[in-house]
Amino acid sequence: MHRRIDIEALCAAKGLRITDQRRTIAQILSDAEDHPDVETLHERAAAVDPRISIATVYRTVRLFEEAGILERHEFGDGRARYEAASDEHHDHLIDVETGKVIEFVDDELEALQRRIAQKLGFRLVDHRMELFGVALDRNR
Repeated sequence: MHRRIDIEALCAAKGLRITDQRRTIAQILSDAEDHPDVETLHERAAAVDPRISIATVYRTVRLFEEAGILERHEFGDGRARYEAASDEHHDHLIDVETGKVIEFVDDELEALQRRIAQKLGFRLVDHRMELFGVALDRNR
């Protein structure tokens, strides 16, 4: 379900100054098909430009998050993970054994969540769902 979002273009649209190092980090985030943490981002960025420090990655991620360009997720493994902010809603299923994150959309589930909110006297304006599981074929 990976959809590429051009983070560098989002930075330009928000008026953020884009240095060469920020451009490298933005490119890596745009191309990521997973939800990398800062250490993983640093490994990938340093492979492109060895001058990029972990502190630069932390500062850049914080800047992008504060600008609404990145979303931060806590998937229960003690590491903050990141993905490009998107208008397209999706939920996450986290494999607790491997840490793999699977994005999904389920219209039935979305409708059920709206019905539950209505039953409780609310109009749902946003939500975040994270499911944690173990692959069935690994239990045998």
